[in-house]
Amino acid sequence: MTKLIITVIGKDTVGIIARVCSYLADHNINILDISQTIVGGYFNMMMVADPAQSTVTAGQAADELDALGKEMGLSIRVMKEDIFNAMHRI
Repeated sequence: MTKLIITVIGKDTVGIIARVCSYLADHNINILDISQTIVGGYFNMMMVADPAQSTVTAGQAADELDALGKEMGLSIRVMKEDIFNAMHRI
């Protein structure tokens, strides 16, 4: 199973989790794991998601979530798990 790693970073505002999760639900992308913190007014969330039943490709989801992030004043990035792991290997 190919998983997606989704990161969301930016100034904390109401509705960040709701809007990102709504996008994922609307496109049938299942959230497998989620972690979020707020430090000094800044929001940070990392998700592991399963796009197996998705109605969009990983590339489309990345582009659309990037646009959503810009609209909300956030940085939202989507990577396939194997790319994420390769980038973080020592």
